[in-house]
Order: sequence, then C-alpha cells, then structure tokens
Amino acid sequence: MPGADRREMQEKQLLNHVADEQRPLSERSNHPGNLSQSEKKLQEAICVLLVELCERFTFFGIVCNMILFCTVKLGYRNYQAAIVNMCFVGTSMLTPVLVGWLAECLVGRIKLVCICMFLHFLGTALLPVVAFPFEDIYIDRRHILHTLTKREQKIVFYFALLTASLGIGGIRAIVCPLSAYNLEDCGPKELLSFFNWFYWLINLNSAVVFVSISYIQQSVARNLGFLIPFVSVLMATITIHMVRGEMIYKPKTDSSLLTTFGVIASALKTCCMRYRYFSGGVTNWLDHAKENCGGQYSEIQVESTKSLARLFPLFAFQILYRTCIMQIPSGYYLQTMNSNLNFSGFVLPVAAMNVISIVPLLILVPILECINSCLFSSKDTGHSPTIYIVVGQLSAALSVMVAGFSEIHRKHFPQVEQMLSEEVLLVSSMPCFHLAPQYILLGVAEALVTPSCSLLSFRLVPERIRGISMHFLTLFNGAGCFMGAFFVLTAHAGTQGNWFPHLLHEGKLERFFFFLASLMMVNTLGFWTIAHRYNNLNQEYTNEFRGSLPEEKLLKHVKAIKHYDSVLESSPILSPMEKT
Repeated sequence: MPGADRREMQEKQLLNHVADEQRPLSERSNHPGNLSQSEKKLQEAICVLLVELCERFTFFGIVCNMILFCTVKLGYRNYQAAIVNMCFVGTSMLTPVLVGWLAECLVGRIKLVCICMFLHFLGTALLPVVAFPFEDIYIDRRHILHTLTKREQKIVFYFALLTASLGIGGIRAIVCPLSAYNLEDCGPKELLSFFNWFYWLINLNSAVVFVSISYIQQSVARNLGFLIPFVSVLMATITIHMVRGEMIYKPKTDSSLLTTFGVIASALKTCCMRYRYFSGGVTNWLDHAKENCGGQYSEIQVESTKSLARLFPLFAFQILYRTCIMQIPSGYYLQTMNSNLNFSGFVLPVAAMNVISIVPLLILVPILECINSCLFSSKDTGHSPTIYIVVGQLSAALSVMVAGFSEIHRKHFPQVEQMLSEEVLLVSSMPCFHLAPQYILLGVAEALVTPSCSLLSFRLVPERIRGISMHFLTLFNGAGCFMGAFFVLTAHAGTQGNWFPHLLHEGKLERFFFFLASLMMVNTLGFWTIAHRYNNLNQEYTNEFRGSLPEEKLLKHVKAIKHYDSVLESSPILSPMEKT
C-alpha cells in the first residue's frame, strides 16, 4: 500500500506538471499583489496594439510617397522607383521571418529587440538626411554648410531603407506576433472576426498616414516629412521601454522554421534514395523523414510538417495576388501622379488616392461581421473562407483590367502642367477621381482575401506550428512583392521601356496591366479548382491534424483523467474503500 500511494502521488505530480506546462506563462506568474488576470491581458493587448500601430505608421509613412521622392529628388526613372518601392515592401515582409529565426536560435529576444529598435531608429533618422535640402543652408552668405552628391544620397537612402526594414522585422516578429494575442482557444468564427478587425485597425491607421503624411511631404514641408516616421518610432520605443517585461512574448520552443525545412530536405533525400535502391512503402513522401522510415525526425515533427505542406498550394496562389496588390504603390501611383490632382484649387496628395482603396475595407468589415453574427450560429463558420478568397482574387483581376482601360482613357485628355514637390510636370488633364474604380476593386479584394488567408493559415495546422504557418504565408507574400518588381523590370527591358515607360503618354502601360490581369484570371481559376481542400475548418483538418499528434493526445488523456478523478471525489455512491 505505501508503494501504491507513492506511485499515485508521483502520477498526480506528473499530471500537475503537464497541466502547468500547458498553462500560459502569464497565468503561471499571477501571484497575489499583481494585476488581475483580465487586467494584465488587457494591458498587454493594448500595449502590443499600440506598438503595432506605431510600427505601421512609420512603415506607411516611408512607403506613401517613395516613388515621388525617387523620381523627383533622386532622378530615378519610373520603373526604377517602382522596383525600389516593391523591394522595400517585400524586404519588410521577409525580415520578420529572419529575425524570428535569430531570436529562436542565436540571439536572446530582449537583446535582439533592442538591436532592432536601434536599427529602426537609425533608418528613420537617416531618411531626413537624404530628404533635407542641404543646398539651402548656409553658414554665411558665401559658404554652404554641407552638400550630399547624388551618389552619396542614394547610398544613405538604401542603407536607411535596409536598416529600417530590419527594424520592422524585429518589431513584427518579437514584439507583435499574432501569438501574443492568445488566439489558441478561438474557433473559426472568432478567428475570422479577429483578423477582420485587426486588419481594419491597420488600414484605418494607414488611411490617416496616407492623408496626413503624404500632404506634409508633398505640399507643406516636403523635405521634413520623413521626420514623422522618426517621431513615430520614438513613440514605439518609449512604449516598449515602459512595458518591456509584459509585452515581449515568449513563444514555445518545440518547433522552428529550420525544423520544417529540415524535415522536407530529409524526406527528399531519403525519398530519392528509396526510389533509387528500394521500393517505397509509405503513403506520403514526407513520411520518409521519420526515424522509423530511415529519416532523422520524430513522428510529431513530420506530422506537423505534413499538415503545413497541405497549405503550400494556398500560399503559392497568393504570390500573384500580392503582385496585383503591389500595383497600388507602383503602377496605380504612377497613373495618379500623371493625372490632374487639382480639386477646386487644392492639389491633392498623390498617396491620398490610396485612401479610396482603404474605404471599401473599412466599410465591408463591419458589414461582414453583422452578416455573420445575424445569419449564422456560433458553431457555424458561415461562408467558407475560400469563397471570399476566390471573389477577392477575381476582384483584383478586374481591378488591374480596369486600370488598363483607365490608362487608355487617360491618354485621350490633353496635357497640362502640374506642380508636384516644387517640380513642374506634364500630366493628363483627366481628373484623378476617374481612377477610383480600380482602387475600390483592390480594396474589396483586400477586405476579402487577407483575413481569410490568415484564418486558413492559422486554423488548419496544429497549435504548435501556427507561428511557422504564418511565417510561410508572410514568405509567400514577400515573394509576391519581389515578383512584382521582376515583372516591372522584365516588362521594361523586354519592350525597351514601352510597357512601363518613364513618360506614360508615350508608352503602353495599359498592356502591362492587361498582361497582369490575364495572369491573375488564370491564378483565380487555379485556386478555385483546389479551394475545396480548405472548406471544412471543423472536422477535415482541425480534428485530424491536432488529434493525430501524440503530445496532444496525451493532453486529452490528462484532461480525461482529471475529469474522472473529480467525478470519483464528488460521487456519494462509492465508498471510501472503493475510491482508494
């Protein structure tokens, strides 16, 4: 009996230890005297959201008038400015993945976030050095204080963009990951609602930036406009310093991006050897990476990678869609810059037209939320997210097609002179509001596609690799930005500048739009053929994937044993002898 009691005590300690490991860190550290659990979570969520908004404020402040700055200040051609802009956006999407890996494997999270904040600060502080008119400052009437040559300006400009993008990666990966919002226990409907309102807040922030900063940069104090991102990152630094111990999220370290790539590489290597020397005996090629099949990885790691690999077609079809979205700060921006911006004697900022693409998202999100809450029960996910993705991608294809027709229409108007950033440009007399339909269609696409893709990427994988799944979605989105830059470079080089000209009225920019629209239509049809794989969020994927992992089966058994113990302790039927 003493031995049995000792074994029972050890089993209870083991179960309590497992349950404590599964409990969030914030719950384990909730001692008397601290803030209540709800107040602590609310404080953390507000701080993370504030830093997220400050970071987005700086990002959109840099992007909103980059093409105008590159063409007017640095003397770039249109296609060069578009490539620089898209490469910066793509790099800012890829750096969170790189910084997340560094935080997991090489450098501590606190140390790395301090480095990234310094890089962000350095990048946004160097941008005014490039933009500031040093030639206008004199020590006296005879001597100029300092002058930067064009080459020096470009070097400082690229260095500032690189350091700023690295800083952006650190903030997004360490301070503001989606894991910090405690979404593990949310169902599909709650997740879709979260992603809708999350991107709604981000786009509301970007709308403020596009209207205010773009006007300051372009009209009031064009060379001091880059100081606003500097002030915003200073606010983010103060926020992080004030609540650093509470908002630096520490994810679980049982999976990593390198492990996922390692499983794929090991499976390919073993698969090739088996096909060459032996006959294959597994149902899935990734099973070759398992230890019992000649690989190097455990069953948990391989099964997690298999669930993630099922999302690769979804990710791949987002590349071309992201290329279309990148036309807003590139091709559409050039169209707007070469249209009549005068509105009742007031010159509209070029980037202010981006607000037209944001308005549909700000309107559609509350409408979609009302429809889902009124028509569907809490157990139903409503329409399948794949329907939203198909409709959104179709809207993006129509937007680019409309942009081609708008370009033809714009050339029919006579040219007039227009002042932009103290430079006189020859532009079409067509009012810029004629370009509104293409912006609206892309805004509708973003409202439908981005939250739905985030939901599928987060929901259709086991909990332990959800962060990695979001990293892969980010990687493919970044690839879409670089593909857009590649398309611009190829179109300009292959047509001797005819499809992406420096002077729009002398080229055929509409052909570039029609080419991209045709590719996007094929992309939409391709995704539609595989959309049925991602329809069921409750049974086909979630239960299969999450229930197949041994550690999660163990957790279910632990919960069942605890429930059984509680029933035994509270049951009046069993005698004390029966309970022991």
